[in-house]
Amino acid sequence: MPQFLEKIRYIICAIIAIILSVALSACGTTTGSANLRKVTFMLSWAPDTNHIGVYVAAQKGYFAKRGLDVSIVAVSQAGAEQAVNNKNADFALSNLTNVAMYSLKGAHLTQVLQVQRKPSAIWCSLASNTSITRPKDFDNKVFATFGANESDAVIRRMIQTDGGKGVFDKVTVGTSTFQTLSSGKADFGGFYSTWEGVQAQMYGPKLNCFTEPDYGVPGNADTIGVITNTETVTKDPELVRQFTQATQEGYKYAYAHPDDAAKILVSAAPEANLKIDFVKKSMHVIVDGKYWGDPEKIASGEQKFGTNTVDESQQYLNFLGEQHVFTDANDKVVDTVPQVSKYATDKFLA
Repeated sequence: MPQFLEKIRYIICAIIAIILSVALSACGTTTGSANLRKVTFMLSWAPDTNHIGVYVAAQKGYFAKRGLDVSIVAVSQAGAEQAVNNKNADFALSNLTNVAMYSLKGAHLTQVLQVQRKPSAIWCSLASNTSITRPKDFDNKVFATFGANESDAVIRRMIQTDGGKGVFDKVTVGTSTFQTLSSGKADFGGFYSTWEGVQAQMYGPKLNCFTEPDYGVPGNADTIGVITNTETVTKDPELVRQFTQATQEGYKYAYAHPDDAAKILVSAAPEANLKIDFVKKSMHVIVDGKYWGDPEKIASGEQKFGTNTVDESQQYLNFLGEQHVFTDANDKVVDTVPQVSKYATDKFLA
């Protein structure tokens, strides 16, 4: 999931993190056995279907079967990546784009399982805004953004691919991109087809959306998966193996049983106030859209769930490098393009 859209969610989650942290810490499997090793998994935003496999693994005992007592905790204000890098969490949900970007700032992270295999980011205006019918119409409009250079590069490429100049104004998103657009403070913004896109379909406001691959943005920015500290990979490979394989089993179950998995998420995260029909719809959009891979090939064993799509991620990073998006720990622009192969491994998958 792109860093710029994550940060929007970080703002919201930072406000509720204190409230959620106590409740969410109980979401992991708790057996009371002293023989289970305590492990922390950190959310990257509020509970949603991107995290669902971890909740399934906890509730169905996949972690306990492998000797783990996993606590699912709210995202820290600094973000899941920093928490894992600083060893304040053992594992977290992130993506290869963020792992690579944080490496330029000195972080030591590795993605050990990739959930999502194709982009879900969508760039939308309200359907009621008839002045926008295609990305070219974003020209000279106002973009609801968190301010990251990454989002600017994506929008600019989409506009220019559609024949526009790639010139637009920006306003910083407050609590909600929906609210920012509805208030008239901005004309378009970023969402996700598997979550906010479902929300718009079911509850409104209706959106008019465009996807990155259709308008010149290469590769996959949304390589969502499970990360851990690189030192943990080296010094405690058995922990990584057991957690990764239990999580892999949880996501595979969710993909094969979307309605049951939706019930598990809603039940395991009551403080998130998720509606069961909404979560079910989100899961069916994921399955029908093959966002996590081909369900039939995964079920037959022809395709292994969880492998990292390094090539697609590298294509996206190369594009960002061409746009001079990368910065170091001092926020100085650097032209070094991180190589994804250094920050991903499939060796712990079942």
